[in-house]
Amino acid sequence: MLKDHHCGELRREHVGQEVTLAGWVHRQRDHGGLIFVDLRDRSGRVQVVFDPNEAPAAYEMAREVRSEYVLQVRGIVRPRPEDMVNPDMPTGEVEVQASQSTILNPSQTPPIYVFKEEDEDITLRLKYRYLDLRRERMKNNILLRHRVVKFIRDFLDERDFVEIETPIMTRSTPEGARDYLVPSRLYPGCFYALPQSPQQLKQILMVAGFERYFQIAHCFRDEDQRADRQPEHTQLDLEMSFVEQDDLLTLIEEMLTDMLAQVTPQKRLLSPFPRLTYAESMALYGTDKPDLRFGLELVDLSGLLADSQFRVFNQTVAEGGLVKGICVSGCADYSRRQLAELEELAKRGGAGGLVWMFCEEDGLRSPVAKFLDPEEQRAIVQRLGAQQGDLLLIVAGPPRVVAASLDLLRREMGQRLSLADPDLLAFGWVVDFPLLRWDEELGRWDAEHHPFTSPKEEDLPLLESDPGRVRANCYDLICNGYELASGSIRIHRRDVQERIFELLGYSVEDAQERFGHLLEAFEYGAPPHGGIAPGIDRLVMILAGEESIREVMAFPKTNQAQDPLMGAPAPVSEQQLRELHIQISSLPPKFLPK
Repeated sequence: MLKDHHCGELRREHVGQEVTLAGWVHRQRDHGGLIFVDLRDRSGRVQVVFDPNEAPAAYEMAREVRSEYVLQVRGIVRPRPEDMVNPDMPTGEVEVQASQSTILNPSQTPPIYVFKEEDEDITLRLKYRYLDLRRERMKNNILLRHRVVKFIRDFLDERDFVEIETPIMTRSTPEGARDYLVPSRLYPGCFYALPQSPQQLKQILMVAGFERYFQIAHCFRDEDQRADRQPEHTQLDLEMSFVEQDDLLTLIEEMLTDMLAQVTPQKRLLSPFPRLTYAESMALYGTDKPDLRFGLELVDLSGLLADSQFRVFNQTVAEGGLVKGICVSGCADYSRRQLAELEELAKRGGAGGLVWMFCEEDGLRSPVAKFLDPEEQRAIVQRLGAQQGDLLLIVAGPPRVVAASLDLLRREMGQRLSLADPDLLAFGWVVDFPLLRWDEELGRWDAEHHPFTSPKEEDLPLLESDPGRVRANCYDLICNGYELASGSIRIHRRDVQERIFELLGYSVEDAQERFGHLLEAFEYGAPPHGGIAPGIDRLVMILAGEESIREVMAFPKTNQAQDPLMGAPAPVSEQQLRELHIQISSLPPKFLPK
């Protein structure tokens, strides 16, 4: 080894020891008689002192070094003078008096700062990711991810789970997003697909008798990007035989509770995790992934306003829509501009507009107040639990529009008023989702989660009479407004699976072509089984307090699914295309950064 100690481990107990360190120059400061270098490795930083009287050769070398040079330093650990102790550094009570030093590799001036963070363009950060990852925040995020994954592996191993890898190249299957396809050289016109999840394979592992399986699975989805999405992501993929829903929920709740106590003890959580049905979640929060760190629950005003003189309210209720609102404390001083911002937010959710009301001592102040009689006004105030000084935000329209609009408004007001405790992890479960949803445009049923989710036993008769009312044996893990995991008890009987395929519009021949291997496996003693797949990236993002999963991935893509570091995606040679029997109808665009 070129070093016998790590920079960040030196403390008072090392005083008097001779050490050899190696790392990067974090900063160099020439004080005109002494040169101070903060030397950094993965463990942290320590101050190295170069004194021309003690080690003239090392001092002359130190005059040449700049940020990000790679150095090897030998010297004696000594205490810092009392007035020079740095309480902000774990090594701040000591320094190393250099006796020898070697430049292992110089560095050009970095295009981004390492010793401080600037608001650089994400493309620049990703192009020079090896420099970005040297930053303290990014390093800590990657190490946190490592500790999370290690904890998961140890926890599941202690509970008799077996880690099994499933193929990266498999068959294209319907999972809710576009597949990434891999052309086959040996079979012209045929393609593998990169897995969106190992769904069918983990079910087949249950048929194979392994009973408890997991893997840290790499998954791929060709979908539009956003802060909590990437073309490739990592999930804990987990499946168990002979279990019911409560068994899986209890296991994951125990794992996360123990993990946070060990990995992020500074965080608090709700325990036990609250459970909401899908219907309750939509009614109270307008979303199936609510942030439970604060209230601002949605309140249904439809019954109060069905006969209102305000046409928007009475007509909406008459047409089967809803009138719902939220009460925001202490915002009765909002300006016209602020109210206009909220109205635009409601429109983003599909609403035609937003009704706002200020709760004042003598009643409600609002452009629509004149259409509401005193009794209706009092009923609105009472139903919303409003007090003087509160702002009431009300949306009328179809149920999905009202839910989407008020969800956006609730999140916005929670952020504006700092209602969400950043140190609280409000995990929760949402259960009893609909099994199917009707696609108006295509005129068919689609799976709410995926086609392998089992219907609740008591709802099986409804598959024939009223499919839209069938509830699924599925469950989502939520935290702070994000969906962290989705899982279900799976179908393990061929007849039920074939009935679901039929409802989803698959012909017998098509179902056999696409899923014959799974249907056949169900005929050879398939046990009842279920699973779940928490997203590692989103989990670590929340634990790290970041707003994008890019910040907890070593080499992510941009929002345009580009890799500026490697220059991907990129054209390939004509020879490669010929070998794969592929013709390109137009030249690829030159869109990647140089």
